[in-house]
This record gives sequence, C-alpha cells and structure tokens, in this order.
Amino acid sequence: MKKLARAIVKMRRLILIAAVLLLIPAAVGAIATPINYDILSYLPQQLDSRVGQLLLETDYHLASTNMITVEGMPTNELLAMKAEIDEVPDVLNTFWLSDVLDPAVPTEMLPADVQQFMFGKNDSTILIVRLGGSSVSEETMQAVAQIKKILRKNCFFGGISVILSDTKELVMGEMPWYVLCAVGGCLLVLFLSLESWLTPFLFMLGLLFPLVYNFGTNIFLGQVCFITASLAVVLQLGVTMDFSIFLLHRYDEEKELCASNEEAMENAICKTMSAITASSLTTIAGFLALCAMQLTLGADLGIVMAKGVALGVICTIVILPSLILFFDKWVEKYRHRTLVPKLTRLSHFVSKHPMPVVVVFVLLMIPFGLAQSKTDIYYNIFAALPQDMPGIVGTNKLGEDFGMMTSHFILVREELTASQVSTLCDEIKEVDGITQVVSLDSITGPGFETELLPDELMNIAQNGGYKLILANGRYKSGSDALNAQVDELVRLVKEADPEGLVTGEGAMVKDLVEIADEDFKNVNIWSVAAVLVIIALSFRSLSVPILLVASIEAAIAINMGIPYFIDDSLPFIASIVIGTIQLGATVDYSILMTTRYREERLALRSPKAAAQQALEHCSQSILTSGLTFFAATFGVAVISKVELLKSICMLISRGALISMVVILLVLPAGLMLLDGLICRTTYHWLNAPNAAKE
Repeated sequence: MKKLARAIVKMRRLILIAAVLLLIPAAVGAIATPINYDILSYLPQQLDSRVGQLLLETDYHLASTNMITVEGMPTNELLAMKAEIDEVPDVLNTFWLSDVLDPAVPTEMLPADVQQFMFGKNDSTILIVRLGGSSVSEETMQAVAQIKKILRKNCFFGGISVILSDTKELVMGEMPWYVLCAVGGCLLVLFLSLESWLTPFLFMLGLLFPLVYNFGTNIFLGQVCFITASLAVVLQLGVTMDFSIFLLHRYDEEKELCASNEEAMENAICKTMSAITASSLTTIAGFLALCAMQLTLGADLGIVMAKGVALGVICTIVILPSLILFFDKWVEKYRHRTLVPKLTRLSHFVSKHPMPVVVVFVLLMIPFGLAQSKTDIYYNIFAALPQDMPGIVGTNKLGEDFGMMTSHFILVREELTASQVSTLCDEIKEVDGITQVVSLDSITGPGFETELLPDELMNIAQNGGYKLILANGRYKSGSDALNAQVDELVRLVKEADPEGLVTGEGAMVKDLVEIADEDFKNVNIWSVAAVLVIIALSFRSLSVPILLVASIEAAIAINMGIPYFIDDSLPFIASIVIGTIQLGATVDYSILMTTRYREERLALRSPKAAAQQALEHCSQSILTSGLTFFAATFGVAVISKVELLKSICMLISRGALISMVVILLVLPAGLMLLDGLICRTTYHWLNAPNAAKE
C-alpha cells in the first residue's frame, strides 16, 4: 500500500492529465445514455400485464395510444385537425367515427356501446391517436410535442405517452436546479465546517470526476430511470463527501508529523484507504441490496449508486491527493476558524447519564415504531406529478366526460367465437365500476363479415392471434377499488379463455402494489444482512453489528413514522428505497463513533471516559457529514414539483439528521452500557489486558 501511495504522489501531474482526458469519453457516454420515464416498464417481464402490454406494443401498436377529448368543436374543424395530426411523423393513424361511417349519420343511429364510447358530456367526442413507437421512445416524445401544437381550443390530450412527455419536460427543466441546490448546500456546510475558504471548492472539483465517470459509464446499462438520473448526483455528493473529508483531516494531521507535504500525503493515503474502503463497503452493500427488488428500478438505482460510491473511493485516493498537493499553498493562505464546534458539553452529559438517555430513546421509539406501520402509502404514479400538467389534465378530462379514469385492455384468443366474446363483454359490463366495454364482436354481432371493415379498425380490434376488448372504469389506478376490479376482470377473462390477458395501467399498477410489498421486505432483509456481515467482519464481533444496525434502524423507524403524525402520504418507491439508503449512507457515522470508542478503551480509559472522548472527537466529523448529506438533498425536496422525487429527498434529508442525532446521543450511551457484553462477544476487543474498568 505504501508503494501505491508513493506512486500516486509521484505521478500526480500525470494522474491529473489522465483524469481530465477521461472526462471527455465519460461526458459523451453521459449525454448518449437514454433516460426512461416509464416506471411501469420496470415490472417483471413474465407478468400477464407486461406480456399483454408487449403484445399491444408489437402487434397492435396500442402501447402508446393516447386520446384527445374535444369539446364543442364543429365536425368540419375536427376533421381538419384530425388530418393535420395524421401528417405528424410516427402517428400511425388518428381514429374517429369518420373512419368507418359517414359523419352525416346521426349519432342516435349508432349502437349504444359506440355512442357511449365516442360521445360524452360537455358536447364532447374523442379522437384515438396511435403512435408507432413505444410510450417512451424519442419518436413518440417528438410526435406528442407536435400534436400539442396542432390542438385547438377546448382540446385535452391525455394518455401515458403525453404524461411521460410532460414528466420528461419537467424533470429535464428541474435537473440543473437539483445539482445547483445540492452543490450550493454542500458548499455552505463545508464553508462552516472546514478551515479554509478554498477547500470546499477543491472538494467539489474532486467530486466532479467520479460524478461524470459514473454518469458516463451508465451507457453500458443501456438506459437509466429518470428517478436514478435525478437523484444520482444529489446522493453521490452527499454520500461520498465523507471520503474527501477523511483524507483532508488525515493529511492535516500528518503534515505536523512529516518532513514534507509529499510524505504527509503518502501517509494520509495509506491510513485513509483502509478506513474509507471499509466504510464504503457498507454503503455499497446498502445500495446493492436494491437489486433484490423484483421491480428492476431497484437494480437500476442500486447499480448506479454502488458504482458511484466505488468510483468516489477510487477518485478520492487517486485524484484528490493530486488536487490537494497542487493547491496546498492557497489552501493554507485562506484559512479561517471553523464554525462547527466539538460537542464537549454534550459528550459529558451523555457519558454521565447513559441510562436515562437510552430509556428516553426507547420510550420515544414506541409511538414511532407503531406509526411506521400505519404511514399511508400510495401507488398511483400520476398522483406524484403536478396535477396541472397537460397530460394529467387531459387524462382527468377523459374521466370527467367519458368515465374513463382507467382503461383496461383485454386480449383473448381469436379462436373465441363472436357470441363468446359478446357474452364475456356482457359479464364485464356488470363488474363494479366499469363504465364502458367495446369490442368488435360485441358491436357487429355474430355472422358479420369482418372483411367489410376498414383495415385501420381491424388492426386495432384483432391482431397477432388475439381479439381486443377495451373496458373503461371510473376508479383511479392504485386504489383498492380498482385492484378489486382488476381481480374480477382477470377471473372472468380466465374463465372464458385461460390464455387471455388483462393489461393496461390499472393491471400493471395492481401488480406494482403486490410486488412493492414483497420488495419492501426483501430489500430490508438483504440490506440489513449485508451491513451486519460487513460490520461483523470488520470488528470481528457478534454484538457490535447488532448495536450499530439497530441504532440506524431505530432512526429509520422514526423517519418513517413522522409522516403518520403530520398526516402525510408517501409514494411506494420512497418507502422501499429510504431504508436501504439511510442505512447504507449513515451507518458510517456509527462505525466512526465505535472505532474511536474502541481506540479510547485500548488506551486504558474507562467506558465512561471512552464514550466521552469518542463523542467529543467524532462530533465534528459526524456533524459535517450529516449536515452535508442533509444539505445535498433538502434543496431538491424544497424545489421539486415531482412529488415522487420530493418525498424521497425529504425522507433522505430528514433521515440524515435523525441518524446523526441518534449516533451522537444514543450510541455512546449504548456502548457504555453494553461494554461488558461487547468485550465478551468480540474477538480481541481489548488487546491490552489491564484496560481500566469503571
């Protein structure tokens, strides 16, 4: 390790040149990496709802079907607008009654199902726009943007593709502000906690390299979710800033002991490498635990963040030393007094009253532990978006004018007779909450020659060996009523055709609900188990990992219980990922505190004195780390209009503070009270045989 450190210091100029040159391909890779805005596309591919969705996409080209509600528009103007939309690239066709009937035919002569489907309240009718690409393809996004420009007054464009297009526009507009808030918040904390005005900028420059490398290497993943793209910079800044702080503090200590800055940096690298490597392993393990999710969004976020932490460690060891040595003269010139204090008084209070501190904390945990399980979780993805977005407004208009809050796409084999399909449609109409059911067979009836129908209609109604039934319902996706409705639809379809499929937003969100509940358990188990094993191996102890993980899990329980008391709801993905992120990112604080406590015990101090010294000397590092993590995420929580991102960042920022307080107050008291148990269950906890006892 000494040889490696010497080589890093000796070749620092070459390292800086290589690091800067590597930014070029990394930046190209970052720009070229597609961003996926469709969370439902991360559902397991084997689910019926996903199989059906892929059939709609490949055979029917209905996966990116959107609807335009038109209110009070004369027929001739509507037809002119329809013709303009048909000219937009990637639009397969815009379907209206004029495609199958003369517009002069009175609506009263149409079948009741068609009337109900095509004409609604407020003198409204509906246009069905089929796009050629998937709901999230670049071609689809461009087509949606062009169609928006064509629409006249009192036209409302709704559907998955429209909402995803609006989401993309919103997130891309906000993302630079996320970075600005994260960087600004971190700089503010660093200015208060570090001893030089230049060092915070140096840290930001050092973190630029792993950030760009991480985003650049995402191209090998094929694509990343917009949640990952939005949070990665913020999380990586908050999580990996510790490594830079550790290196700088060790370098400052070594400068007082060594003959040259180069020698001091070599020693700092050697002593920091083992410390931050062990510390980063718990963080990496926490993020990788997200890969245990069936919803592959977890793997998307977990891999990107684990990769970011690993790159952060490498760049801290290899690139940051070069920057520190290069700017050392200016760092020394612009020194100032740090404004983050050592918590000396608190350390004496905790060491004198360990039992009351622990008892009060345990009593406090009871209501929060109970509240955690009662926190309201919602699964309606669209509820996490601004309700004034055009796509949301258009989709809500479908519900208002046509009773189409949710559309179910039902696929049955084409071998089913017209009478069987008609019977199934009649049964579906009786399902609670279903407002409309439309299929080719239910409209034409038995014996009708389908060859007489236009190809555009046949491509929608029957394709790829399946017949399509469209059922609209009044319930919102993610609600208990809709989930029960989907269950009933699946039962009826499977009775009529065991190979039949029910898909659409409602069915996929229902699968999301069931998978999310299972994912929550799996992620928690894997993250806790991984961190327990790493800490157990690091300390060679049975009791230390339980104590450290329990302290962070208690902080997580408090964090997750707070929404219940303030009458707040959480999006499902926030409740899944917060546990593993807060555990992986803040367990470092407890490791730092415990390591210092052990050092003090090895120095023959009593448990009381060791706890007091550990708290006093670790307080600045923990305060700086916790406040930096808080600052990196809190700004995003304040400015974001995307409730999903807002909730995740608010939980993370609040969790950083709660973990910080728990580690500063409760952990030292716990170490004191359990000192005897720790000694008996830890291999060589105290190597010195005459360590003082209370």
